[in-house]
Amino acid sequence: MITSPYEKYRQSSVQTSTPAQLLLMLFDGAIRNVRAGMDGLKQHDVQKSNLNLGKAQTIVSELMSTLDSSYEVSKGLAAIYEYVNHLLIEANVKKAMEPAEEALGYLTDLRETWAQAAKLVPSSEGKYE
Repeated sequence: MITSPYEKYRQSSVQTSTPAQLLLMLFDGAIRNVRAGMDGLKQHDVQKSNLNLGKAQTIVSELMSTLDSSYEVSKGLAAIYEYVNHLLIEANVKKAMEPAEEALGYLTDLRETWAQAAKLVPSSEGKYE
């Protein structure tokens, strides 16, 4: 049972969001977790970096699983998501900042692209991937 007002708000916002808004929420979460993982790497906090980079990997995996393969663009996005996931794994295993920074760059660019695309498509449309 959800008791925290913040958790109630978060659950409500997810349930009432459009597909475009949900997609942007996923990117925001991935970006936030990569940044937190990078902060953990800077602080030499293995637990913090592992936890947050792992959360980012989970979100990227979710992005991959929601792609609609009937669209040609999905193949390219799948390859990008797979590469970003590879970078996050590399950053986590090697405790290296460079792959995390590269992954963050891709996620930030993709988020901005989807935000622009969402402005062009009416919110009553279905999937955006």
